[in-house]
Amino acid sequence: MKALVAGWFSYEGSDFTAGDLLACDVVSGWLAEANVPFDIAVVPPLSDGVDIHTLYSRDYPLVIFVCGPFMRNRWEADFLGQFADSFLIGVNLSMPFPLREWNPFDVLIERDSDRLSRPDISLLSPRSLLPVVGLCLCEPYDEADVARANGFVERLVRTRAMACVPIDTRLDANATGLRSKAEVETLLARMDAVVTTRLHGTVLSLRNGVPAVVIDPEPGGGRIRRQAEALGWPFVFSVDQLQDAVLASALDRCLTPEARSLARRAATNGAGRLRDLQGTFAAAVGAAGRTSKRDERAAFAATLGWIAPSRESG
Repeated sequence: MKALVAGWFSYEGSDFTAGDLLACDVVSGWLAEANVPFDIAVVPPLSDGVDIHTLYSRDYPLVIFVCGPFMRNRWEADFLGQFADSFLIGVNLSMPFPLREWNPFDVLIERDSDRLSRPDISLLSPRSLLPVVGLCLCEPYDEADVARANGFVERLVRTRAMACVPIDTRLDANATGLRSKAEVETLLARMDAVVTTRLHGTVLSLRNGVPAVVIDPEPGGGRIRRQAEALGWPFVFSVDQLQDAVLASALDRCLTPEARSLARRAATNGAGRLRDLQGTFAAAVGAAGRTSKRDERAAFAATLGWIAPSRESG
């Protein structure tokens, strides 16, 4: 006897979820332990399955519909008509109608109905958690080859399994919905690693012990490379000297406990180098009014069209 496992992941446009697929994993595991061969009906972007529209009851004496609400709509009617001659089991379904009025399954192991409620079976699925990687990327500017830098990041994301979180450090117009400096830093601090083309994406990640793969989008390196070097952070690359394999290797290393220790050390050492800066600033404040480059500044501003405001006599 061969079984078919179907669900909303078997129908295009059905809005299937990660929870549906995790429930499918549970049922698939149960079938494997029972030594029952089975196929899974899937639609793109899923693969390694069969197309439900090409199947017949005669090929699958046992058909299992897994997870989600099961109502009296067109997709349900198509499924029930297509597999009318199969033995149908419903697993982890929400049944909105009283079962005495409508229950099309030969066996129903529901998630909830008018007779009982159970925990969702996704609780039983094996966990396969991935690294959470923040993407903190800069917008184009004159000195930088931002398009090339972003291309490296895009290829890295396409070829690696990870949960990516876009993080924008700008607050004048934040592309990721963050509203304050605390929200930006809090999100960076929760990442397993950060891939960034921004200076403050680098600094704020390291300050919170989060390793950063740093790409300086300026050919030859500019302020971002200099900042990473000032912090003693080794995973920094100029856009014109970077290769995809090097970037992938750097991310692997940044996802290790050793890299987290190195990030904390870089932040501590960097803060130590700034210890005397407050005294320097205080001395500068004390010198205010003694010397001035007013004329030099005004001359420069004038070259860009600045006009000094007139003073009214008192």
